[in-house]
Amino acid sequence: MKHKKSLSQDGIKISRRDFIGTAAAVAAFTVVPRKVLGGPNNVPPSEKLNIAVIGVGGRGSEDIEAVSSENIVALCDVDLNSAGEILTKYPNVKVYRDFRRMLESENRNIDAVVIAAPDHIHAPAAIIAMKMGKHVYVEKPMAHTIFEAREMTRVAQQTGVVTQMGNQGHADEGIRLTYEFIHDGAIGKVHEVHVWTDRPGVIGGRAWWPQGLDRPKGSWPVPETLDWDLWLGPAPWRPYAKFPNSEGGIVAYCPFNWRGWFDFGCGAMGDMAVHNADPAFFCLDLGAPTAVEAETSEVTDDTFPKWSIITYYFPAKDDRPAIKMIWYDGSKLPPRPQELENGRELPNNGILFVGSEGKILSGEKAAPPRLIPESKMKEYKRPEKTLPRSVGHHKEWIQACKDNKPKDAKAGFWYSGPFTEALLVGNLAVRLGRLVEWDHENMRSPNAPEADNYITKFYRNGWSV
Repeated sequence: MKHKKSLSQDGIKISRRDFIGTAAAVAAFTVVPRKVLGGPNNVPPSEKLNIAVIGVGGRGSEDIEAVSSENIVALCDVDLNSAGEILTKYPNVKVYRDFRRMLESENRNIDAVVIAAPDHIHAPAAIIAMKMGKHVYVEKPMAHTIFEAREMTRVAQQTGVVTQMGNQGHADEGIRLTYEFIHDGAIGKVHEVHVWTDRPGVIGGRAWWPQGLDRPKGSWPVPETLDWDLWLGPAPWRPYAKFPNSEGGIVAYCPFNWRGWFDFGCGAMGDMAVHNADPAFFCLDLGAPTAVEAETSEVTDDTFPKWSIITYYFPAKDDRPAIKMIWYDGSKLPPRPQELENGRELPNNGILFVGSEGKILSGEKAAPPRLIPESKMKEYKRPEKTLPRSVGHHKEWIQACKDNKPKDAKAGFWYSGPFTEALLVGNLAVRLGRLVEWDHENMRSPNAPEADNYITKFYRNGWSV
């Protein structure tokens, strides 16, 4: 197993000492709402939000549709081809290639920013926006590194803006039912959780992004519609290139196949654990793990492995026991539960809670829970609803922005930051190939100091968080 340690010569590294020092340096920052600053397009936030969007192709187009009840005033994308459909739909909206220039130019005209660019752009864009006093919605995973998640959480708290991570299932009925079932004692005390996804690879005829690759040699011509340097952003420079996909075809890093590359994405963990493991963190108040270990296929210098099985160890808390959570990706699955009826299979994405008196099975993105076997579900008397229901994932963020109530956005950074940090500790074990003990308070591994290379990262000159 190979592990890359060299980093870009022209980069700068953010240390924990820098992190602590930054807090004092910006302690006096004051948010000045746009309605106070005024401007030619001033609309009181209580009526409609003026929103700028970073990354408008792919997932960004769905986010734009979800917030289309508000005013879309600026769009930014480095790939005009990928963004083409949305740009056509909003012909009168200002278009930018560099989000930094957009935020500077539109400062007085916007209340909020939606960020749907690749993972390595999330923190730089979100932190700039928050420090300008803008509410922020950022797609999952919230951050590219553990340090970035910690810093984004800190800046959100300091500035008081409303935030939300793109974790749609967190607003749905399924996760609330799961919480109510577990806290009703439906399966006794939970002590083990299994979570899985079909990504990456080829499932049901669909090819997800490739992993387990070495970096392509040579380079390919950059498409005329793509600003490659801006797409790389804070990542170390590399030539634009294409490489084999999971089906034997040829694909480029963007617009979709960046997720498995260390410099740009967080692998299947970043894509789907944010959804499928959310019920475990929410319902069991898991917090941070004390240790993580991983079994994987080969880890190359540049990409996540083709498959991983990652085991997290969480300490006991209050009246619940210690919990072991096992994550499976690349089509790996947990052992088939004995309670699962013949002819019924585990879903391609899901979560299984194992308790002292039974098991709960749920599908992708916190789908409604089922006690297994089905006979037990039919016999179960559902508890009263004890949790408030959401008006909708994007809607609750919009309303929280208008009311200036950060905690009303239930996937805000106050929740999603610690959740993201905990998940990304698993990727440390993948990168290092051994058990990693975790000291959450000091953001370090006592037994693996080399993990510092992956807790934070180098940023190219001109980029930082």
